[in-house]
Amino acid sequence: MKTILVLPFERITPIILILIFSFSCKQNPSANFDSWTMVGGNPTGNKYSSLDQITVDNVDKLEVAWIYHTGDADYEAKSQIQCNPIVVNGVLYGTSPQLRLLALDAATGQEKWVYTPYQEIEGDKAGHFNLNNNRGVAYWSDGKGDERIFYATGHYMNAVDAKTGKLIAEFGDKGRIDLHDGLGRDVSDLFVTATSAPSVYKDLLLTGTRVSESMDAAPGHIRAYDVRTGEQKWIFHTIPNPGEPGSETWEDQEALTMTGGGNNWMGMIIDHERGIAFAPTGSAAMDFYGGKRTGSNLYTNCLLALDAATGELKWHFQYIHHDTWDYDPSSYPVLVTVERDGKNVDAVAQTSKTGFVYVFDRETGESLFPIEEMPMDTETDLEGEKLWPTQPIPQLPAPFVRQTFTEKDINPYLPEDSFEEVKARLAGYKTGRMFTPQSRQGTIIFPGFDGGAEWGGPAVDPTTNYLYVNANEMPWIMQMWDADHSVPEDENHLQAGRRLYMQHCMTCHASDRSGTEANPSLIGIENRYEKESLVELVNTGRRMMPAFQHLDNVEKEALAAYILNHEELGTQPFFKETSKIEEFRKLPYNISGYNKFISKEGYPAIAPPWGTLTAIDLNTGEHVWKTVLGEDGKMKALGAEITGTENYGGPVVTAGGVLFIAATKDSKFRAFNKLTGDLLWETDLPASGFATPAAYQIDGKQYVVIACGGGKLGTQSGDAYVAFALPENME
Repeated sequence: MKTILVLPFERITPIILILIFSFSCKQNPSANFDSWTMVGGNPTGNKYSSLDQITVDNVDKLEVAWIYHTGDADYEAKSQIQCNPIVVNGVLYGTSPQLRLLALDAATGQEKWVYTPYQEIEGDKAGHFNLNNNRGVAYWSDGKGDERIFYATGHYMNAVDAKTGKLIAEFGDKGRIDLHDGLGRDVSDLFVTATSAPSVYKDLLLTGTRVSESMDAAPGHIRAYDVRTGEQKWIFHTIPNPGEPGSETWEDQEALTMTGGGNNWMGMIIDHERGIAFAPTGSAAMDFYGGKRTGSNLYTNCLLALDAATGELKWHFQYIHHDTWDYDPSSYPVLVTVERDGKNVDAVAQTSKTGFVYVFDRETGESLFPIEEMPMDTETDLEGEKLWPTQPIPQLPAPFVRQTFTEKDINPYLPEDSFEEVKARLAGYKTGRMFTPQSRQGTIIFPGFDGGAEWGGPAVDPTTNYLYVNANEMPWIMQMWDADHSVPEDENHLQAGRRLYMQHCMTCHASDRSGTEANPSLIGIENRYEKESLVELVNTGRRMMPAFQHLDNVEKEALAAYILNHEELGTQPFFKETSKIEEFRKLPYNISGYNKFISKEGYPAIAPPWGTLTAIDLNTGEHVWKTVLGEDGKMKALGAEITGTENYGGPVVTAGGVLFIAATKDSKFRAFNKLTGDLLWETDLPASGFATPAAYQIDGKQYVVIACGGGKLGTQSGDAYVAFALPENME
């Protein structure tokens, strides 16, 4: 693989640098991260391992140490495993595609126990069928024998005995708490779950949630619970109540009582010495039209510094004002200590979908690099929308992805007729720079809805302060359509079902029900579902599909009539009175769907690379090296020498000089030289590893393990955890 930009250390060999940095690490006890007891590896979340048995010189000798198959992949539903497993006392804890909690011998992969959550839920099928994706679990112990694993299944947060795999009966209601409860308003019929692992601070369990991204979103408030009892101890209102601090940034105070979102879906990191929880938040509902939430919208799209013991706000920074581009921060931040003017400064670093890196002083929130509020285009043809006139733009580090898409950026490897077709389409869209207003004609979103950086997040080597971030470089198309909420006289179920489909389902499944790359087609679904089973799916949701319990039964039946082409049900008359909250949720516009800008053959419209890996020096803000990540065989056949692919899941960096990452749709697991970006080793996985690896040591032997769940980007689903190690006969 060709490195695009290499480290300017020509006179010092990489191996000498590695030895120097490894020695430095070993002299600093705070940098000895030799275990992987929490998501991100350690309390800083930096995904760094001080283990150095696997090095740049021997990584190419790695072999499979063990494979564990969960046996519950859902190939039809494109199931995934996004979990970054943890290893505690020689036991690996992770999750399966069906959200079973696994306890494996970390040295052999032998199963110790499996907890199956939905076996113990009576009368609540949502606990089973709402199979949210899971990115990790949390461990807590009192040091006296009480050991617990916490993770979410559906709308429940579970507490499981780490030794036996049984629910902890005294926690919450027989071992679980309902995340619907305690939000300050009735959201019992709304979609609430958690995809990221909760965080443990002393005897508190802190968690955010995943909620709908449409107008039916629950508020994304952050909460803390007693780890022993499940009692809610504090709550921070990410969408303030009327009159609370932050509410002045919303022009319509009544909207605060009905708007949702602003949720910490990406997890948080806690500075345990200072007792500060750093929690990013997403955008307010709905993501792409803000006419009913005018203002800058605190505390959405923010980094919040909260007192971990009380939930009190210490400081905040808003990344995007009045977001209408789905540009929420894409992962939890990382705790770092950087050099500034000859002194060490404890900081918190955040990568973003937009391709920026933000670095703040942990105590004050002051940015360690210049950030300027830059004027933006606010002209939009959408009635009621009031875009914010400026956005905060970091001046350093430079963006790690491209941020503009014009005619000169079109993919030159497209067939000639496809090139001209893409060129003509591009001329019809609004494009050119980030934060271009949404529009009826269509606006190019680049970086796209999935980044730039995404939920895998970066790794940081504390011995060099190099931040490593993998990223997507794929444009998307955001086109707003006029919504028709008119109800004809004598409306029947088929007509109502189409109206409801356009309001609730079109964004993911397309106006003609043909689906998108990320979401399945519904054409022919009547061959797999009856009315009752489809209504059940609408009630519970599954994976990326939220539940729609807020719809009345008659609305769900109307949806079923339309989606299933149910002639008998479709002719039945439809009537329903509209409530105040339902009127609020009606928007004058819908987004046409989550659509990537691709050619008619499915090739990216933009020139490669489409996946990248970048090293950035956090001391100086300068880029160290950049290389491509992944290989697209189809585009290589058309002449592209380097391609990269879209990627999901983060890197791990080690004291041995190696950076490990899977993440790509080509189902490879790769090792790079952390100082130069040179590819050292790659191997095939049984399915794409859309997850972050974990590095750990058992009895003096170093392992690196990756979850191979596939399922994204059109790939086959998988059910394996694969661990690698050096051969037994190596010194």
